[in-house]
Amino acid sequence: MTVSSPWSVPPGVVARAQLEQAHESVIDQRMAVAGVRKLVQESWERSLQLLLDPDQPLDGLRFDDSDLRDYRDAHPLALALPTIHRLLIRHTFDAGLIVAIGDQDGRLLWIDGDRNLRRKAEGMLFVEGADWSERVVGTSAPGTALALDRGIQIHGAEHFNRIAHPWSCTAVPVHDPISGTLIGVIDITGGEDAVAPATLPLLEAAVAAVESELRIRRLDEQVSRPRRTVHHAVARPNSSPALSVLGSDGGRLESGGRKIDLSSRHAEILTLLAWYPSGMSAEALAGQLDCSIETLRPEMVRLRKHLEAFDQSLVPLSRPYRLPRRLELDAHRVLAFLDRGAHRVALAGYSGPVLPGSRAPGVEQLRAEVSHRLRDALMTDAAVDTLLTYARTDEAAFDIEVWRACLRMLPAKSPKRAAVVARIEHIEAELR
Repeated sequence: MTVSSPWSVPPGVVARAQLEQAHESVIDQRMAVAGVRKLVQESWERSLQLLLDPDQPLDGLRFDDSDLRDYRDAHPLALALPTIHRLLIRHTFDAGLIVAIGDQDGRLLWIDGDRNLRRKAEGMLFVEGADWSERVVGTSAPGTALALDRGIQIHGAEHFNRIAHPWSCTAVPVHDPISGTLIGVIDITGGEDAVAPATLPLLEAAVAAVESELRIRRLDEQVSRPRRTVHHAVARPNSSPALSVLGSDGGRLESGGRKIDLSSRHAEILTLLAWYPSGMSAEALAGQLDCSIETLRPEMVRLRKHLEAFDQSLVPLSRPYRLPRRLELDAHRVLAFLDRGAHRVALAGYSGPVLPGSRAPGVEQLRAEVSHRLRDALMTDAAVDTLLTYARTDEAAFDIEVWRACLRMLPAKSPKRAAVVARIEHIEAELR
């Protein structure tokens, strides 16, 4: 005989009408009833002790947009977004599910997945920046998982607030792999599939992978921190060197857990060689950099010496100039996420234009291509909350077409429309 876990929704779950009746008995009449899981009744009792109102519209926004962006960028789970996307988010777009990532206090930082479902979830304030802790919304998978510090499922009317009764969800806490402290929660929300028997073990496995990724990152940082200058080092096997050039006039090169900062010119050269892996002649590269061959050659000598002391496997070859191995740009990752339809993850990784201070013709062309592909993908196929986030970046702050697209996509009764209209009017006034 199979014994169901008290943390999962059991097979043959109580019918919705019966569960709603039990909810009414406990919440409104303060009567204990049978047929409701112990963890749910205990969570309802905690919610009542907090004097929460099950019929009160949820109002738990805790961040404005700029504060949310800054907080997310600094949060440790930002490092695990690619892993979460690969294991969870990319499978939800056609499955009628959404994935939410929250911090240790239950505040939702990222939401992605089925676009239509995300729009519906906005009606119960299940949005980025909202507080879904148990102390604010009562019983829910993300809030109660954090309160109990373990993975759980919450089905329909098991939610304390009645506005969430049409929904079901599974959530698992995330811990710091070194200290063991609670750092966040990952949640899958939707209909019945969100509490299917396989959902909780799937999510637990994904969280284990996330914690492993964070452990590797943390160990890499510990190894690299005392090594400010590294001589004749070789990257670890199977590591993929990466160059960060988005939103910075210089570049930061990372390989084998070590990092170095590059000058603007060296960042330009490596960016172009990474973008054109088949290589370029000296004449072509000089033209892309807007310099003479006589200027380029000694610069290449200096770059080679710099890389020989950091990672010999990245020292450029000549005739034509090319890299001996693949070098991934952070711009490559953004475009890869766009190609997979992961617009929110792509935008989270886009920290600004490619080498914004560069006037090298080749870099300017690359910068424009990445910027235009991001804008076109978001304008064409992104959810409205993602497009709004993009609209508020420096790059799109005065792009009236983007703001008008946001206005068209927002529901007629959305409270966000007033701010968007005001922004459009401000831009129109500036253009007069």
